[in-house]
Amino acid sequence: MSSISEKNEQTSVLLVTAHAQGHVNPMLRLGKLFASRGLHVTLATNDLALKNRSTTIGGVHLEYFSDGLPEDADRLNGNIDTFMKSINLFGPVNISALIRSSGRKFACLINNPFVPWVADVAAEFEVPCAMVWIQASTVFHIFNCFYNRLSEFPTENNLDMSVNLPGLQPLHAEDLPSFVLPSNNMFTFDGILKDVFYNLHKYKCVLGNSFMELEKDVITSINDAGVPFWPVGPIVPASIFGKKDVVDDDFMGVNKFKSVNVSDCLEWLDKQQPASVVYISFGTLVFSSKNHIESIATGLKISKQPFIWVVKLPENQETHQFEILEEIREQGLIVRWSPQTDVLSHPSVGCFISHGGWNSLSETITAGVPMIVCPQWTDQPTNAKLVTDVWGIGVKLNKKPGAFFDGEDVARCVEEVLNGPKSKEFRKKGAELKRAAREAVAEGGSSDKNIQLFVDSVSSC
Repeated sequence: MSSISEKNEQTSVLLVTAHAQGHVNPMLRLGKLFASRGLHVTLATNDLALKNRSTTIGGVHLEYFSDGLPEDADRLNGNIDTFMKSINLFGPVNISALIRSSGRKFACLINNPFVPWVADVAAEFEVPCAMVWIQASTVFHIFNCFYNRLSEFPTENNLDMSVNLPGLQPLHAEDLPSFVLPSNNMFTFDGILKDVFYNLHKYKCVLGNSFMELEKDVITSINDAGVPFWPVGPIVPASIFGKKDVVDDDFMGVNKFKSVNVSDCLEWLDKQQPASVVYISFGTLVFSSKNHIESIATGLKISKQPFIWVVKLPENQETHQFEILEEIREQGLIVRWSPQTDVLSHPSVGCFISHGGWNSLSETITAGVPMIVCPQWTDQPTNAKLVTDVWGIGVKLNKKPGAFFDGEDVARCVEEVLNGPKSKEFRKKGAELKRAAREAVAEGGSSDKNIQLFVDSVSSC
C-alpha cells in the first residue's frame, strides 16, 4: 500500500444528513467512495429506519443523532416546520457531542443542504466543511444567483420576464425552481436555502451530484463566480453498472414498499419486446391520488403499450378499489415497489414517466433511457427543461389547471417517445449521455479525478 493510502487510513471525515431515503442513499454512496480510497468515513443521521441496522454499510460507519422529536413523530409526512425547528435546535448540540465522544479528529465535516448548521459545528471544532449538493448543478447556479441577487428574477409585476444566467439558455417562470417564484409559500425551505447560499463562504468546496460532461457550461460559470464546485457524480446505485450495491442490499426491507420478490419485475420484463415498456414511478415519498391514477391509466389504455407502474397508495387503500386499474391489469404490471435501477437497465424498457426528481433523473441518464417528465414543484420544472430543451432526451407532460395532467396527453407523450419522429433521436442522445456518465465515474474520468482531489485535499489538512 502506498504511503498516501497509509496516511488516508488515519484521515477521518464525518458526513451529516437529515432523514429521507433520497438524502441518505447518495450520502452513503459518496461515503463508500471515500472509504474505498482509504478514508475513515462516518455518516450521522437522524433516520430512524437506520437505527437497528448494522453499524457499517459499505465501509461507512453509521452513527445516529437525535433531532429532538419523539420516536413516534411522523418525520416524513408530518409538519415540516416543526421538524426543521427541532433538528436545527437539537442537531448542532448532538452532532457536537457525537464528535467529542468519538475520540476522532475529523479532517472535514460534510453536509447536504438541509442541515446547513453543520458548517457552524465545523467552525466550532476548527475543521473545514464541505457541502454535497444533491440536485442539478443548474439548480445550484439558479439558487446562487437568486439568493445572492446576482441576476433579475420574475416578480408579481413581471412574471413573464426572461431570466438570463451565465452558462444557461434563457429561462422563464415555468422553467424555474418553485422556491424562486413569487408564488412560493414554502417558507421553511426558502429559509434553509437562504442560509445555505448566504453562507457559501463557510465551505471549502461543494461536491455536486452531476458530472462535467452533463452540465459543463453551468459548472464552469459556478466556478468562475468564485464557488469551488466539484462534480463527483452521478452518485447512483452500483447495480446500474451491473455491480453489487451494498447500500441497497443492506437497506432491503427498510422501505415499507419494498417487495421480497425482486425478480418478479425482471422476469416479466424478459418476456417483453425491446424498448417497448413504459416504466412509471413518482419517487419514494409520493402517494398516488385518484386523479393521478385515472389520468395515467387512461393514457396507458389508449397507448396499448406494456408497462410497469409503481402505484403507492395510503395504507387504507388497495389498487383493486380503482376500476380503471382492473381494466388495464393484463396490459402491464402494477406494483408497490420495483428494483428501479434494474428496471431502467433492462433492454425492454423504452421510456420512464417520472416527476423528474434529481435522483431518478441521474439514474435514468446513467441507464440511457428516454423520459417523459411531469414536474410538480421544487427543482423538477428546471430538470424538465434540461431533459427536453438542453439534453433532448424526452418530452414534458402538460399540467392542466386544477388537475394533475390529462390522460390523452400521457398517450401522446408515450407515442412521441417510443414511436414518433424523434424517438430514434431520443434514444441516440440517451445513449450518448449514458456513455458519458459511465466514463465520468470510471478510473481517470472527470468525476473520478474530483473525488481523488477531495480525498487528497482533506488528507493534507
